[in-house]
Amino acid sequence: MQQRIQQAFSKFSQLNILIIGDVMIDAYMWGKVNRISPEAPVPIISITQRENRLGGAANVALNIQALGANPVMCALIGDDDKGQLFKELLTECQMTHEGILTSGSRKTTVKTRVISSNQHLLRIDDEVTKPLDAAQEKELLEHIDSLIGNYKFDAIIFEDYDKGNITPSIIEAVVKKAKRLAIPTLVDPKKRNFSAYHGVTLFKPNFKEICEGLKLDIPKGNFAALHQAAETLRNQLQAELIMVTLSELGVYITENGSYQQIPAEIRDIADVSGAGDTVISVAACCLAVGLQPAEVAAISNIAGGLVCEKVGVVPIDTNQLIAEAITYFEKR
Repeated sequence: MQQRIQQAFSKFSQLNILIIGDVMIDAYMWGKVNRISPEAPVPIISITQRENRLGGAANVALNIQALGANPVMCALIGDDDKGQLFKELLTECQMTHEGILTSGSRKTTVKTRVISSNQHLLRIDDEVTKPLDAAQEKELLEHIDSLIGNYKFDAIIFEDYDKGNITPSIIEAVVKKAKRLAIPTLVDPKKRNFSAYHGVTLFKPNFKEICEGLKLDIPKGNFAALHQAAETLRNQLQAELIMVTLSELGVYITENGSYQQIPAEIRDIADVSGAGDTVISVAACCLAVGLQPAEVAAISNIAGGLVCEKVGVVPIDTNQLIAEAITYFEKR
């Protein structure tokens, strides 16, 4: 199994992965809290460090890059200072902004996290979440077509944060084209477009999202009930695979009408931010090189746990992931 895992990861360097969705800047303000404000019962934080990182769908791209594959992002951002900063961050990370379009009527999304002594105190979101208008949608679709024509993509990820970049028309057109070209499609969904992803290869909600999306109250830990819900969803979407992340209970994945539940590893959790981005990134690469559904879920589950041990949104450490994946499969 060690050889199989190593061979799979070695093939990642040959992959081109298209990421369509909501990109953003993850801004961090680090500092220390020593007193409470006299103006209101809130802590006063003295800022010692600021940092801007690629976030949202761009964090998926960072994970794809960390795994050795080539990510290409496609999104519409604001024609503003933060949009320029976003492109500069891409350049710093040695990633192309060929797929990034700008619009004067959009705002570049920025999520600012305030952190003291590894404790997440506050998040401030500066964003516009309305869907693209018809002209923007047409422009983005034409750009996606152009990118697909220029690259031989091995997988397409829809990274949906409900910020408006992904619309039902874009989903339908891209999935139709991907099917024609035999490119697997993977989805990290949110509420707005939950039921719009017809015909995708792998659909990856978390537990809360599948409950809300199907309007069901599924008891956590009841895998028979979860499987029934996932099969309902799979039939509704005509999707090949449903993979549900379950936090401390690990990951569930459908497989030929049955299911696999992969338990979570015991870890020292520092921050769950960005774990879903890591899971979908690893799943896309594993699926693209032909690993089986249970293998895809197990390796993605390990990856999601590893990034939760780090503070902030950070990409996966590939060498650590390979080592833990080998250990996991050798134990089975």
